[in-house]
Amino acid sequence: MPRPLYTFLLNLLIPFALLKLWWRGFKQPDYRRHIPERFGIYKTPEPTAPVIWLHAVSVGETRAAAPLVERLLQTYPDHQILLTHTTPTGRATGEQLFGDRVLRAYLPYDLPEAMQYFLDHYKPCIGLLMETELWFNLIDACSKKYIPLLLINARLSERSARGYGKLGGLVRQGLQQLTGIAAQNEADATRLRALGAREVVVTGNLKFDVTPPADAAIQGEALRQRCDPKRPVFLAASTREGEESLVLDAIDQLDIPGLLTMIVPRHPQRFDEIAALLQKRGLSHVRRSANLPVPANCQVLLGDSMGEMYTYYAACDLAFIGGSLLPYGGQNLIEASTMGKPVLIGPHTYNFQEVSALALENGAAQQVESAEALAGVIEALMKDPELRSRMGERALAFSRDQRGATERLLQLIQTRLG
Repeated sequence: MPRPLYTFLLNLLIPFALLKLWWRGFKQPDYRRHIPERFGIYKTPEPTAPVIWLHAVSVGETRAAAPLVERLLQTYPDHQILLTHTTPTGRATGEQLFGDRVLRAYLPYDLPEAMQYFLDHYKPCIGLLMETELWFNLIDACSKKYIPLLLINARLSERSARGYGKLGGLVRQGLQQLTGIAAQNEADATRLRALGAREVVVTGNLKFDVTPPADAAIQGEALRQRCDPKRPVFLAASTREGEESLVLDAIDQLDIPGLLTMIVPRHPQRFDEIAALLQKRGLSHVRRSANLPVPANCQVLLGDSMGEMYTYYAACDLAFIGGSLLPYGGQNLIEASTMGKPVLIGPHTYNFQEVSALALENGAAQQVESAEALAGVIEALMKDPELRSRMGERALAFSRDQRGATERLLQLIQTRLG
């Protein structure tokens, strides 16, 4: 696909993108804020110091970037760090993690004029794109302005590689215009090279360098006390559409006295939907946001709070990672591992294929092939505390052994910044 055709198609999609923002704004009003920024129009003054710019789409990428942002703040105190996002939740996470120590904005839609406005306003001396953010007009604009642009913590599943492969020369040219690519592992690097990338190195996965909040264990224990610490607790984390029903079907088959199930949906706009599902099924439940003790007859705690995933992991005995029971590609299991929790994953893990394979290989996780199999594995592990303990210890060791991506990335950035 020629880039002019790509741009033409993007222009056709803009009205639908705006309609989507407006529609999502009914549930999340923040989607209707800062809309001019999505076209490169910023009300904030131009920065007065050199800018190191990092793009993190949403919550997961923002949290993964946290160790690197902290090191950049320490290493380049005379620079300003700009974080750009695509979603309001990503932007809110950046504010929660870094406060006013960084600049925040939305990255514009990938239109040539919008990208020019963005680069002219912030004048970054380097750009860092997290994971799989290939915006071809942005890449071209940075190339023409001689702004070093790195794709970092890069991952590319086989499915995504097939999709990008259909775009042919557009992808090849974009990858070759990047100053460099830091891949999470050799499999990602190989797929990127096959699409035409040249400057590819393997630096590891930044998410292993994210450390739990200092009070995570204390907050988890406090939550456990609200639930009665003697009760066994199963956590379904980062669940996606349709998975909550399957998890509840599995729980319904269990014979575990006093079991409390925590369900934490991946997207906050679904909190009310899951509350309605629990009510429809006649399940007694409490919402975390109510901040009340959990009664003995409560069957489900609905995790409808933001920024508390480590607290939920600290409070549970066993965690299932959502997005993997149905074909969504899975979610990040690293946070559960860093809290020393045994992990269950479903069959669909293509977004975290290498991490999942490593966790399984190291005995830090178990995989269930279907929703039907989930109940049996939960029951077996809940009734075997020694096996859960061994899995938790292996999860901790697995997460510690994979650290170091932040320092490797910092060295790569320093070669471009000096």
